Amino acid sequence: MANVLLVYWSGTGNTEIMADKIKEGLESAGASVVFKSVDQVDPSDVSAYDKIAFGCPSMGVETLEEDEFEPFFTAVEGSLVGKKVALFGSYGWGEGEWMDAWQERTVASGAVLYQEGFKVNSTPSTEEEELCVAFGAGFATF
Repeated sequence: MANVLLVYWSGTGNTEIMADKIKEGLESAGASVVFKSVDQVDPSDVSAYDKIAFGCPSMGVETLEEDEFEPFFTAVEGSLVGKKVALFGSYGWGEGEWMDAWQERTVASGAVLYQEGFKVNSTPSTEEEELCVAFGAGFATF
């Protein structure tokens, strides 16, 4: 089972809850997970992993968080070719369009996208937390 890098940014804690539950799912399926917030990862670290789960909420007008996550993701896009990538995050308004744009961008970088980006409106419910665990378990065997 491959090592998985799970890197996320969370402002209110909702995406962090998702990250914790996805990590739980990955580990339950036998994956070894390196779990870090975006400020703990150097973009050059990404090339060492075949599977990466990125978590970032929708910010502003349906964009990735602009101070830390966006610069990080821009820096790693060129090293995602052929890598298996999962995207997740929470949003508070709209339809979650930021995820559609993020998916297109990830596929355009040459990554192999796992399912559709997983998004939750606001704080994950107990049922949505269980879906996060299932998402992580599925990505572990992808």
